[in-house]
Amino acid sequence: MQDWTEKYRPQSLQEIVGNGPAVRQIVEWARSWRRGSPPLIFYGKPGVGKTSAAHALARDMDWEIVELNASDQRTKAIIERIAGTSSTTTSLSGAERKLIILDEADNLHGTADRGGARAIMEIIKNARQPIVLIANDIYGLAKEIKALGEPVLFRAIQGRSMVPRLREICRDEGLACSPEALTGIAESAGGDMRSAVNMLYAAAIGREDVGEADVHTGQKDLRATIFDLIAAIFSGKPDADLIRLSRALEDTPDTIVQWIEGNLHVLRDPERTARAYAAVSRADEWVGLTYRRQYYALWKYAGAMMTIGVKEAAGGSGIHERIMPPARWKRMGGARKQKAVRTSVMQKLSRKLDLPQHTIREEYLTLITLLVEERPLECVREIGLDADELNFFLHDKERVKTVMKALKDLQKAPKKKEEKPVEIEEVPLAEEPPVREERQTPRSQATLFDSF
Repeated sequence: MQDWTEKYRPQSLQEIVGNGPAVRQIVEWARSWRRGSPPLIFYGKPGVGKTSAAHALARDMDWEIVELNASDQRTKAIIERIAGTSSTTTSLSGAERKLIILDEADNLHGTADRGGARAIMEIIKNARQPIVLIANDIYGLAKEIKALGEPVLFRAIQGRSMVPRLREICRDEGLACSPEALTGIAESAGGDMRSAVNMLYAAAIGREDVGEADVHTGQKDLRATIFDLIAAIFSGKPDADLIRLSRALEDTPDTIVQWIEGNLHVLRDPERTARAYAAVSRADEWVGLTYRRQYYALWKYAGAMMTIGVKEAAGGSGIHERIMPPARWKRMGGARKQKAVRTSVMQKLSRKLDLPQHTIREEYLTLITLLVEERPLECVREIGLDADELNFFLHDKERVKTVMKALKDLQKAPKKKEEKPVEIEEVPLAEEPPVREERQTPRSQATLFDSF
């Protein structure tokens, strides 16, 4: 059997289930799009139709699709080559425009994506084609990118909106499905249409009739997000619901406990805060014991302590602030980025000077830093530094921006026309003297780094 989520993916915006306001916003943007219009940022939990809506939009407008997602390596160079070129050129297929889709735009991180966010910003600023960014968590997007785009919220789909679509699928598949079964699937999907279709698919395997009792075999695709779990903990949900949500997450307990600890600052009562931290500390001990003994059955104790323990400490106070990832992750990400930049700088200097990296680091780095500080533009051109690498030497982002802008302006400046050489008529000598041949060693053009 073919995967039903692909087989029944919406082919038009009219087929998008729920999210009428989002669809109307998309249509209005597409019809009035012109060069300089901001990109759209589709955001919302998985399975609510963000990617399907982007593809349906392209089909409705007869636009060609150029897509880049998290499964691709998204370095600055690759993004500029694929999306950048596409955003400034016309379609070869005859389509009026091309829709540039960047899926999972909130997952630009690590060294593999280094420079990707900056490349996206440049593409947005210079685009001649419409662009759609897709994210599960809009707070995971770089704030500079968010400022350039127009957000479109895709909400969780209500169960009653899913039932008609599920009924259509049953009709097309020749499947008899009771109303109770369809309602049960829709209510269990947690607002995720893709999950609902997968549940129906699983329940229908090997059957021509699906009843309410058959639906339970298809409920393994239930998914929760870490945001659902944290909101449930602080809202005082029943213990069984907290355990179910924590087990439905793909994250391991050592990751979940960091998320919970990172949001304890929302508690205002000092005594409750202390009790919550004590529960998190105890949960962390169970996580450590699990890894030391390699006995993963102990994870259930860690899960109970970090969810039920923190819930009891919070006392159902609710959470009224933005749920954020652990602050230490941002610091660690910054440290990893600095290390990656330093490594890249050393590699470029090693190739340029034909010296080992350790020699450059130990003997020449201070001297090179002084040279870059004095003549940054020449060094950027000579070594091939990007903005992050130049800031490694200057530690001044404003000056880096000025230098990189000067470099960009220099690259855009038209080359001066070469002067036509003056032809001189040569008069041959009566008798040419013998020419003494001398072996000369070829010398390349002098550079800033010849003295090294």
